[in-house]
Amino acid sequence: MKKTIEQRVAELTREEVAITPYQPRWLRLLEEEARHLRHVLPSSILRRIEHFGSTAVRGLSAKPIIDILVEISRPDEVKRDVVPILEAEGYDYFWRPTIGDDPPHYAWFIKRDADGKRTHHIHMVEADSQLWERLYFIDYLKEFPREAKAYSRLKEELSRKFPNDRTAYTVAKAEFIVPLTQKAVAYYIKRETAP
Repeated sequence: MKKTIEQRVAELTREEVAITPYQPRWLRLLEEEARHLRHVLPSSILRRIEHFGSTAVRGLSAKPIIDILVEISRPDEVKRDVVPILEAEGYDYFWRPTIGDDPPHYAWFIKRDADGKRTHHIHMVEADSQLWERLYFIDYLKEFPREAKAYSRLKEELSRKFPNDRTAYTVAKAEFIVPLTQKAVAYYIKRETAP
């Protein structure tokens, strides 16, 4: 019997939150997946591919899941031309909101290993998506190691507090991410526009 979207989402939110020390192989996993996506998906849909989660920050503890941000031309093309390809390869597909339960929505794919553990999250968004601000957050963590260490400690603490509640973990983490992202955006925009 096929599971409903509600059942699938409920199962996702109960999957283990496991934080591990930084692994240099994460960069290789990103590069391999980016090559794979460019090989199997229509080039007319894909634009840039970026590594944007905690696994992108050298030395930062993280869930061992490679977060990939993919710029796409149009969401309707993703639904029509990308979803069938990636679902046929075993990726889980969800049409999810960017923040909370509100629009805009985007295509999110989960890739798993042979044991069913998540290995990659692929977020496919248009060029004007708010998710691109996360690149500033990642760059800020790379440039300011004290912030990265604070974020690492927070994630480890939250993973112990919410070991099987990804929603609570993510909401609690947002209290750190949102203000630091705003600070990072302002910092980099000011630097980019300085004479």
